[in-house]
Amino acid sequence: MAIEVIILVPILFSMIMLIVAGGRLVQRQGQVDSAARDAVRAASMERSIDAARTAASQTANVTLGGQPCQTADLSGSDFRAGGLVRVRLTCTVSYADLGLVGMPGQTTVTSVSTAPLDIFRRAE
Repeated sequence: MAIEVIILVPILFSMIMLIVAGGRLVQRQGQVDSAARDAVRAASMERSIDAARTAASQTANVTLGGQPCQTADLSGSDFRAGGLVRVRLTCTVSYADLGLVGMPGQTTVTSVSTAPLDIFRRAE
């Protein structure tokens, strides 16, 4: 009986840590998706690409609550009346504190969101 416990406890502990790592990844992906959606909405309200970039970065930082992420990337946007604004956020998920053997220290999570610009407004 004692040998079975000695063998099973590390296996069960590893399975629990894998479940925690998966939950952390899913939670972070949801946060990044939400931040990208909020950032693209804020960017679509601005009149210039520079103002849109600033608004998208600030909104993403507020939505993520100061968690480390790269700034909002607006490359690929067609910033004109009737065009599309596209925001890409890239963040990391850390597994360093889980202590699992063979698990990477961190994983990159990316989210892209697109919103149309109003055709009846003037964009610079």
